[in-house]
Amino acid sequence: MEIIKIVLTGGPCAGKTTGMSWIVNNFTKRGYKVFITSEVATELINGGAYPWEAENSVEFQVALYRLLKEKEATYEKIAKNTKSDKVLIVCDRGALDSEAYLTPEQINEFHERIDMTATQMMEDYDAVFHLVTAAKGALEFYTTENNEARKESPELASELDDKTIAAWTGHPHLRIIDNATDFDQKMQKLVKEISSYLGEPEPFEIEKKFLITYPDIAFLESLPNCQRVEILQTYLLNDNNDEEIRIRQRGDGKTYIFTKTLKRKISEIKRVELEKRLNQQEYCQELMNADTSLHQIRKVRYCLSYADNYFEIDIYPFWNNYAIMEIELADEKNKYMIPEFIHVIKDVTEDPMFKNIELAKRPMRKFYIDGKVDCAKICFKFMEKKCKEQNENRDFSVKKYEQTKRYCCFENEMSLLQSAQEEVNIENAILSDSVKMKISTEKYWRKLRHNSEEFI
Repeated sequence: MEIIKIVLTGGPCAGKTTGMSWIVNNFTKRGYKVFITSEVATELINGGAYPWEAENSVEFQVALYRLLKEKEATYEKIAKNTKSDKVLIVCDRGALDSEAYLTPEQINEFHERIDMTATQMMEDYDAVFHLVTAAKGALEFYTTENNEARKESPELASELDDKTIAAWTGHPHLRIIDNATDFDQKMQKLVKEISSYLGEPEPFEIEKKFLITYPDIAFLESLPNCQRVEILQTYLLNDNNDEEIRIRQRGDGKTYIFTKTLKRKISEIKRVELEKRLNQQEYCQELMNADTSLHQIRKVRYCLSYADNYFEIDIYPFWNNYAIMEIELADEKNKYMIPEFIHVIKDVTEDPMFKNIELAKRPMRKFYIDGKVDCAKICFKFMEKKCKEQNENRDFSVKKYEQTKRYCCFENEMSLLQSAQEEVNIENAILSDSVKMKISTEKYWRKLRHNSEEFI
């Protein structure tokens, strides 16, 4: 039995209620048993427990969290006892939604009270799908009349929407569904994103990748919609050249999420991606199958939600001037906006040199290039010494010719002068060839050295 647990979240008047109906209808037809955990905040408000009347906001959110986790645990127990082979639990909002209603100081207190980090809370959900509020991009359709528990103005709805995205930023599978289309297309996109994650029919990953200049880390870390994540990636042995298999440790330095991923190339921009969550013991077992011909990839990833898109900026320890930025798209034709504070050098989506598996070969390639640089330098220095010696040989032959010319006065001695002249010509030819070789090896050495210094 496979149980998948996802979160459907978003700002006020985003379409979550309708989205739930679309999910149930579409995935029930595909053989899933779908469970819906209703929104706890709405239940509390409808029951008279108003958060705006609470003397302590943290206390209210802690109580909400406890109730939410009890409800999720109940559905998980029931799901494990169902006869269906495919189970989908859809949570109407998740545990991290509470952060949208707290100040930064209160968020820290909230995590201390429940003794859970954001990474640990994210680990409890396989994927997160955020529906953007109608207050952003579809203001004419914004209303709270369909939910008596909601009284937010469009301005507050937009603010809460941004804070909710920020709370979930850092989850390995966060997808943001905006209002760029009409409402039905928005719902279709939601179903398509969930289908892709579930692998119905296949879990396609459509990704754009850019080489960028090294970003301002302090600025990124100051953004509320940017989350720092540490990643350690290991490639596993695999006989199929068209596939890559990797395991990944991902976390905040204190707690980690472990995954195993298989990728199969469809085109330069499109791949099938199958991902499985691992526990720590399974992760350690998989490490025994590591491909030791490839180095582990260690990087710091900055997950950035911007203009209703989700970017991932990877910082590698061997680059001081560059970084990689990626964005995953639901469709190859989807439009996106590059953040104005990011400088794109070039699109490297179709450049195999910038794939992670190629970067895993980098230290070995760097060593190889450095070895070629050393060899070229040795050849250049040898030819430099050879030219110096040959220059001395040529000078000696010229001196010998001048002496012969001075003392050869008779016709029968002209053969000696001619022989001395031929020797000068030979030595000049050897010197000319040696100089050409020295210039050639010097250019080659300097080119390799430049490539080594600029190697990325």
